[in-house]
Amino acid sequence: MSENFWKDQSKVKKNVKEKNLFTKMVSSFKNSLNEIKNLKEIYSLGLEENNQEILKDCEKKLIEIGKEVKKNEISCFLSKQDDHLDIYLEIHAGAGGTESQDWASMLRRMYIKWFDKKLFKYEIISEHKGDEAGIKSTTLKVSGDYLYGLMRNESGVHRLVRISPFDSGARRHTSFASIWVYPAVDDSINIEINEKDLRIDTYRSSGAGGQHVNTTDSAVRITHIPSKIVVQCQNERSQHKNKETCFKMLKARLYEFEIQKRELESQKNLKSKTDIGWGHQIRSYVLQPYRMVKDLRNRVESTNPEHILNGNIDEFIEAGLIKN
Repeated sequence: MSENFWKDQSKVKKNVKEKNLFTKMVSSFKNSLNEIKNLKEIYSLGLEENNQEILKDCEKKLIEIGKEVKKNEISCFLSKQDDHLDIYLEIHAGAGGTESQDWASMLRRMYIKWFDKKLFKYEIISEHKGDEAGIKSTTLKVSGDYLYGLMRNESGVHRLVRISPFDSGARRHTSFASIWVYPAVDDSINIEINEKDLRIDTYRSSGAGGQHVNTTDSAVRITHIPSKIVVQCQNERSQHKNKETCFKMLKARLYEFEIQKRELESQKNLKSKTDIGWGHQIRSYVLQPYRMVKDLRNRVESTNPEHILNGNIDEFIEAGLIKN
């Protein structure tokens, strides 16, 4: 090991993540082998004695081992250069006012529940609430092991079909919202930004009111003129801290843009992030007239939308990893 290894904290962090992942994979593999060996012996004993209770227990145990092997298999797909990075998650409501804004809020709740189940840490960087309900847009910073690798395929347009709770006529509505996942770059990735390419605006963020009301223009919006990328932050009271967060987000967006350019389907991916409507959805969540969540890229389906919207999205995450 190099003497200077511990001086580069970003490199240390990356290597520790990789080491932990590989250690878990090897340990899981060895445990599965031992459990299968033991299970064979117990199953043989159950057959000799014609003990149905033992045989049923063996079947249950075999299913558990299969789930663990599946988890290990998924870890093997997290080997791309950027998979270890944390993420920014952006959600934008499509056209349709309150309907789409409520749908954007439902998607945020779904992902937050999934983050909680995985013990990932998150914070809301910026948010614009809907006029009546829901949110127009929101940005979350999320930290955890191999998050970009897990979440990269969630980017795209998500479609909801349901009987609207906001329609007095109880008619069926279709709503759209876009998800955009991009990596939170670390200090080891050098992104050059020219000050002359930036327009920096400050504005008064919307607070909770009362003693917490924001009376200064502390919120910051930065526009990168050549790429037309816009980032904003309003969660800090200090304008300086909001500006610092904005620069980190801008670097992440520019880095993600370069990643997209390297990939064969970059143009299609970018289009799916800009056109929030018909023909661009990657997943449909149908609550009426039937109940179905269907990923249109890999054909993974679930007939239990409530289960999915409560953050149980592992089957969709895993299918996206395997396909790519």
